[in-house]
Amino acid sequence: MAKPLTDSEKRKQISVRGIAGLGDVAEVRKSFNRHLHFTLVKDRNVATPRDYYFALAHTVRDHLVGRWIRTQQHYYERDPKRIYYLSLEFYMGRTLQNTMVNLGLQNACDEAIYQLGLDLEELEEIEEDAGLGNGGLGRLAACFLDSMATLGLAAYGYGIRYEFGIFNQKIVNGWQVEEADDWLRYGNPWEKARPEYMLPVHFYGRVEHTPEGVKWLDTQVVLAMPYDTPVPGYKNNTVNTMRLWSAKAPNDFNLQDFNTGGYIEAVLDRNLAENISRVLYPNDNFFEGKELRLKQEYFVVAATLQDIVRRFKSSKFGCRDPVRTCFEIFPDKVAIQLNDTHPALAIPELMRILVDVEKVDWDKAWEITKKTCAYTNHTVLPEALERWPVSMFGQLLPRHLEIIYAINQRHLDQVAALFPGDVDRLRRMSVIEEGDCKRINMAHLCVIGSHAVNGVARIHSEIVKHSVFKDFYELEPEKFQNKTNGITPRRWLLLCNPGLADTLMEKIGEGFLTDLSQLKKLLPLVNDEALIREVAQVKQENKLKFSAFLEKEYKVRINPSSMFDVHVKRIHEYKRQLLNCLHIITLYNRIKKDPAKACVPRTVIIGGKAAPGYHLAKKIIKLVTSIGDVVNHDPIVGNRLKVIFLENYRVSLAEKVIPAADLSQQISTAGTEASGTGNMKFMLNGALTIGTMDGANVEMAEEAGAENLFIFGLRVEDVQALDQKGYNAQEYYDRLPELRQAVDQIRDGFFSPSEPDCFKDIVSMLLYHDRFKVFADYEAYVACQAQVDQLYQNPKEWTKKVIRNIACSGKFSSDRTITEYAREIWGVEPSDLQIPTPNIPKD
Repeated sequence: MAKPLTDSEKRKQISVRGIAGLGDVAEVRKSFNRHLHFTLVKDRNVATPRDYYFALAHTVRDHLVGRWIRTQQHYYERDPKRIYYLSLEFYMGRTLQNTMVNLGLQNACDEAIYQLGLDLEELEEIEEDAGLGNGGLGRLAACFLDSMATLGLAAYGYGIRYEFGIFNQKIVNGWQVEEADDWLRYGNPWEKARPEYMLPVHFYGRVEHTPEGVKWLDTQVVLAMPYDTPVPGYKNNTVNTMRLWSAKAPNDFNLQDFNTGGYIEAVLDRNLAENISRVLYPNDNFFEGKELRLKQEYFVVAATLQDIVRRFKSSKFGCRDPVRTCFEIFPDKVAIQLNDTHPALAIPELMRILVDVEKVDWDKAWEITKKTCAYTNHTVLPEALERWPVSMFGQLLPRHLEIIYAINQRHLDQVAALFPGDVDRLRRMSVIEEGDCKRINMAHLCVIGSHAVNGVARIHSEIVKHSVFKDFYELEPEKFQNKTNGITPRRWLLLCNPGLADTLMEKIGEGFLTDLSQLKKLLPLVNDEALIREVAQVKQENKLKFSAFLEKEYKVRINPSSMFDVHVKRIHEYKRQLLNCLHIITLYNRIKKDPAKACVPRTVIIGGKAAPGYHLAKKIIKLVTSIGDVVNHDPIVGNRLKVIFLENYRVSLAEKVIPAADLSQQISTAGTEASGTGNMKFMLNGALTIGTMDGANVEMAEEAGAENLFIFGLRVEDVQALDQKGYNAQEYYDRLPELRQAVDQIRDGFFSPSEPDCFKDIVSMLLYHDRFKVFADYEAYVACQAQVDQLYQNPKEWTKKVIRNIACSGKFSSDRTITEYAREIWGVEPSDLQIPTPNIPKD
């Protein structure tokens, strides 16, 4: 197999991005050598690859710092409305290459590193992913930060600096095994600790109502230490801040009062406080009501709100009174976006600060809070909704419980006045759910306490209005909006697919990198022979490169001329990796039945993590690996069908597999995937989509034309009708022989001969309690996959569809999404103003 060119070799041959200035190259070399020298002076005299990575990271970081300081200075002087994006997850991935791209330094660094006899790509591979997220929600936050900086918004990401991010996934005997992600082991060159902004956060204690107001007393204190990471916009010299909080025990922790000599024990107990920021909860679309998680949620909110109020008060403009108690203008200077309900406590915490601390009267405080906060809903799955037990909540946050009760009382009074006698409506709309265990419904709190509520794709926002929050929509329809998700084209095209980016820039210029709608300019070129040839060639090179990677890292050999059929996302029943499994088995059985019949060779690549406590999801991984063991070693099949489970799927691996994919699987049951964003990444990178009419797939089909995607299966209405009628899986099993054969093979141990009962529970779920109706879509799915095969045999027509898809993917830029949030929720205007670089003196 011919060794594919590395990206840096390609950049040497041709670059539309302009040859690096010689001055830049010399400066980077000089800076690199200086940083390397200081690393080695401290330690040793032989440099390791990691030393080279850190020297380069520090060199690139030097280019950020001046811009970072200047940006923050610029905000302080202009005092714009500030946007605070609160999220318990920021799935950032690696930072080095993204920073070089956004600063326009990649070519200079590439050339400098090459002149020093090193390989840039090799150094980039040393960096650990910042895996502070589970999947879509956390990665969306990361894309949003990139877009907010690129659009010149005065925005801040606030979250938790988890010591351990999403676990590393190892596959052992076909099963997932979790390993701690010690991502900070070698240090993080991109963060700056800011101990001077350390803040106290209070827990437990009791509430006293006094004539001077309400007091929260006898609390336990944990300190929140901020770590700042720069977020550069694309070539606009703007550098925003992501501030992540780390928990620290105060020095008098457990040493107060009448300590009777348990000094050592007291110091060891500091860990209890510091555990708050120890580890990311690894659940995606699932609520686990653990006290530590509630502590994390309050920790990030309490620290962040103190920071927001401090910045509001110390700002140059604003109220003229010396003590600045004039909070009326707070919503004109501050917007808080809640990424799902995880930071919902911002609502009662802001009320506590305004009423108890700043002595604002309740009604005024409530008006300010609502105008400031907005809530993004990310899921309609009931098991994902946060419902905290009142007993646990009241112990940990007694004052906040009182505030929530007061908010709820006023809310229910309002509903009762509008719908007299409708007690069931009051029950449905209450923040407090009565029952064996009284619970707080955090989504209801968010809807009541926000001026805007949005879903993340059109179909999802409709479900939010007419199903999940139907009663609330009837009360305040103007509050509900849609903001279809997007992805940053810097990371998800320019960085991960430079070959395709170059090809597009040659044809239509580079304006699309900050205005993705310009990809429409490709539509007249859809029959352009040269473009068809180049797009197909770039895809083939990406496939060769990914094949080489798989062989090197996982010792698996695959056929690079086969169709790369890719299904990567978290493992979950609703995402229906099982439907894919049934198709693979069907293809296998057809080859076995008629080995002489020609077929399109496929490499099916499935990847994703399962939550450690989600046993069925882990069993699904075992099923995929077991199917692979049978299929990949069957001599009759040969290289016509291969099944690969992609270990430890994460941002940096997505950047490799997505540009190499031919087919993108987006096959959730209609009405379950709020949006999806992987679907957009594949579309932008030249894969065709096989998918249901769910999430953003609906809008992708609308943009590109449904005939340019492979759409199949039940629509939302069909799913509802089937629920009414009663879904009977047995019916499909009895009627479809190929389905029956596949299911029987799974049940009878054909894929697990050493443990014949291994997958009995999967089959019993599929037959008797499958909420996601896998069998109902099987027939349409297999037929649709046959159409995929048919088109793939005509490479030219396939590539034309690819070009049409790329040309129509402009809507799915996070720049467009953030522009809509800015104008329609936050009340700010994006700006393309270039902040002057640090070497240019200010006016």
